[in-house]
Amino acid sequence: MPWLSAILLCCFLVGCTAPARIPYDPKAASAARVDGFDDIRIYADSSGQLPQSRSWLPVLRHKEINYLVLSGGGARGAFSVGALKAWSDKGQRPEFDMVSGVSTGALIAPYAFLGSAFDHTLVELYTSGVARDLVDLKFLPRGLLGSSLLSQEPLRTMVERYLTRGTLERIAAEHRKGRRLLVLTSNLDSQRAVIWNMGAIADSGRPDALKLFQDVIIASASLPGLYPAVLIKATAGGRTFEEMHSDGGSATQILTIPEGWIANAQDDEWRKGQKFNMYILVNNALMPEFALTTNNTFIVMAKASSLLIKSQTRSALLATYAYAQKTGIRFHMASIDVPVSHELTDPFNTNYMRAIYNLGYAQMAHGSLWKDRPSFIATPAGIQTVQQQ
Repeated sequence: MPWLSAILLCCFLVGCTAPARIPYDPKAASAARVDGFDDIRIYADSSGQLPQSRSWLPVLRHKEINYLVLSGGGARGAFSVGALKAWSDKGQRPEFDMVSGVSTGALIAPYAFLGSAFDHTLVELYTSGVARDLVDLKFLPRGLLGSSLLSQEPLRTMVERYLTRGTLERIAAEHRKGRRLLVLTSNLDSQRAVIWNMGAIADSGRPDALKLFQDVIIASASLPGLYPAVLIKATAGGRTFEEMHSDGGSATQILTIPEGWIANAQDDEWRKGQKFNMYILVNNALMPEFALTTNNTFIVMAKASSLLIKSQTRSALLATYAYAQKTGIRFHMASIDVPVSHELTDPFNTNYMRAIYNLGYAQMAHGSLWKDRPSFIATPAGIQTVQQQ
């Protein structure tokens, strides 16, 4: 999180100017629901809920279940896009029964869920240069005294342009077939990760379903402080209030198996007898990346933040792998394992995103992408740092 230092620097100013909110208490938070929608979300730390709900579990339509997991990583989401495109071009990409997304993975997930026919949309989003509009530096001076450093409008405009009612109807149709699309946000009030059943939202038939769908995607992709959190209206005990949701990556970089399930793996009965493939695309580097650190407050904080994300992701992968070993899930993971030069001050640089895209594409095309256990090392010596073109 290269912006963390700026966020902390400005937090005392933000606290003085933040708009007032409707207060609510922990009891209301635990009972809160989105009015008009049923069974569309759970907390990731809850246990024993999903197996009892048919709308959450994929319907076994073939001999095996294929689950695609898309991590956070900002501009590095181009890595997953490249891998998916090459997978399609090889003619070997399965129709995923489940897809989950966190942060930039949440932006990719709906199109990965809909299949190879939507690869062109993802390639446009992550390689054409449109992502550079997400950083509106003109908003920065005002953002120092507001709810975020950057305006939400470029991100919202992008989401609303690409996630249309037609897209929602296609997702709803796939949900009715038994396929599942999940997105993670962080409820900042409760400090809990929330799993949203996006197919159930799409299939609700409600006129406000598209708005809620878009809000969840935007919230998951909104780095706290950099972009404003999304306020989602909820009700409990006859009262209406707004929950504050933000980047799913604040809770975890990957949504594989909910932590409540992992903690109770010995009680797991939900998928016995089914072959289950889990494919995890990590849009980040997990190996150590040496660079002499300038003794500067902002740079030190940014480097420490990067290390925190790596450690968080490694822990989540190790927990998932242990769960997979216990339950017979076939584990596959890929991450960025080649250094790619970039500037922290230009996070959505088009050439950088294209280099990351090409890396994902090349590794999938050459059959060197997947690893069958957690791996946190760089590609063997001899491979040079990928350069931007």
